[in-house]
Amino acid sequence: MSEWKEIKITDIKNFRIGHAEDEDHATGCSVIICDKKAPCGVDVRGGGPASRETELLNPTASNDGVHAVFLSGGSAYGLDVAGGIMNYLEEKKIGLKVGSNLVPIVVGSCIFDLECVDGKVRPDAKMGYAACVDSEQNIDRNGNVGGGMGATVGKMHGNNYCMKSGLGTYALQVGKLQVGAIVIVNAIGDVFEIDSNKQLAGLLNHSKTEMLNSEIEAVKLLQLKNFFTANTTIGAIITNANLSKADMKKVAQLASNGIARTIRPVNTSMDGDSIYAMCCGKVKSSADVVGTLAAHALAKAVNRAVLETEEKYGYKSAQSFLKESVV
Repeated sequence: MSEWKEIKITDIKNFRIGHAEDEDHATGCSVIICDKKAPCGVDVRGGGPASRETELLNPTASNDGVHAVFLSGGSAYGLDVAGGIMNYLEEKKIGLKVGSNLVPIVVGSCIFDLECVDGKVRPDAKMGYAACVDSEQNIDRNGNVGGGMGATVGKMHGNNYCMKSGLGTYALQVGKLQVGAIVIVNAIGDVFEIDSNKQLAGLLNHSKTEMLNSEIEAVKLLQLKNFFTANTTIGAIITNANLSKADMKKVAQLASNGIARTIRPVNTSMDGDSIYAMCCGKVKSSADVVGTLAAHALAKAVNRAVLETEEKYGYKSAQSFLKESVV
């Protein structure tokens, strides 16, 4: 029986990942490019998504694959990064031939990071293009990078008591099958370690000396009101499996279980949680097997998004508490 082993997400062929960010203004974008076109599905569980072209991914839609998925900051303004990604792909002669024209198929989602530092600066087409150029290096990066630059978690009591989060990746291999996850964690809830169930990051108490439990705090309030939909966990699964577009929809659905295992509460009406799933390869498998591995990879990526993020912009991080425990 083949064992699960961890690999780098950049080991999965036919995909490349790039990032661009504005560190001063706490925003950025990340892109996953597939030059060959990848069958793609999406699972949207949050109540307030900011997304582009997700209807193309409906199994009944005629589209049979995408060339790029982006994960961006900037709320709905961040959807502008798609223009730069399309320009880059067109220059590289990557896209769907429509008559004498070439149309790259680009889908993606954004988190709300406008209140992290400066909401007047948002990812744009120029930043989307820069992320594509960065993808040519295809370096695995985590933490305060790309679309995760302005991500925070534990916002039940507002931004004054939340913690810094970021972007995380994780990938694994079983036999020849490879499955990877990339995620930006910007949740209203808390993040828990997948294996031990230990709270890693989330809502801080008034003195910011320890973490509270957001689910318990929500019950105390009896209802969640007056919260803007400013919380979103967005991510993508990539695999070398050979599956259909409908299969990838199922993979995305199963993968979403990974955030349900690590973030609480999650998928609320104040979140825009959206997970994409792309395949480009020849390995035979099933949606159920790939989805099961994807859920595990996504859970691990969520954990990495908080564990590998340093405190920034005045927000404590999981690393802050680890340092304090050592002193």
